[in-house]
Amino acid sequence: MFPLPARFAHLVQGFFLTLFMTCIVSGISTLWALGPSAEFLARWPVAWGISWLIAFPSVLVVLPIVRRITQRLVAHP
Repeated sequence: MFPLPARFAHLVQGFFLTLFMTCIVSGISTLWALGPSAEFLARWPVAWGISWLIAFPSVLVVLPIVRRITQRLVAHP
């Protein structure tokens, strides 16, 4: 496997960020709503998929804004 060009870093970062975050949040939310059960195991992947489909494009739009806000609020050496 070869590395992707640097221009794709924001896509790769957004992909993995949303993949892990939606896994955790949808898992906790679904478990809280349904409890540990077979229904939880059946519904969590669907909830995860739907949340990821919304989160990935959202992060691609929001992350540059968050970076600009952060740069204004954090001191630079």
